[in-house]
Amino acid sequence: MSIFSSTAKGETPAPETPRRRRTDGTPLSIVAPDMVILGDLETAGTVKIEGRVRGTVRAGGQVLVSQGALVEGDLFAREAMVAGTVHGAIQADERVELQPTAVVAGDIRTPRIAVLEGARVRGEVRMELPAPEAMDGPQIALEASA
Repeated sequence: MSIFSSTAKGETPAPETPRRRRTDGTPLSIVAPDMVILGDLETAGTVKIEGRVRGTVRAGGQVLVSQGALVEGDLFAREAMVAGTVHGAIQADERVELQPTAVVAGDIRTPRIAVLEGARVRGEVRMELPAPEAMDGPQIALEASA
């Protein structure tokens, strides 16, 4: 047996089980860098966009727009973090964060916003509390296909 492991010499260690970094159980969907989505995108969880979306994006959790990503449509979420380009309005029930590489051509509506140096916005920014019915986050009704 070696000093720092519990396996005997010559014994192959059991592969580690991949662990989720997130512990809240919120599902994560990823739009890969080479992916283009034409149409609306809806999830009850979090969506990370690394590619291109042409349509409305609705998330019950977060919308993460990575550097180099492009969204041509409106974003609706509890929280939006943008490092890429958004051509459309952003409405977040809790918070919007614009990274230095973010470019937003559209209005932003959220109670809290963080704009890092270098981010660009062409549109109106309105910081207001969400309506009482939106306090529990965006209500997304996903229809089951038959």
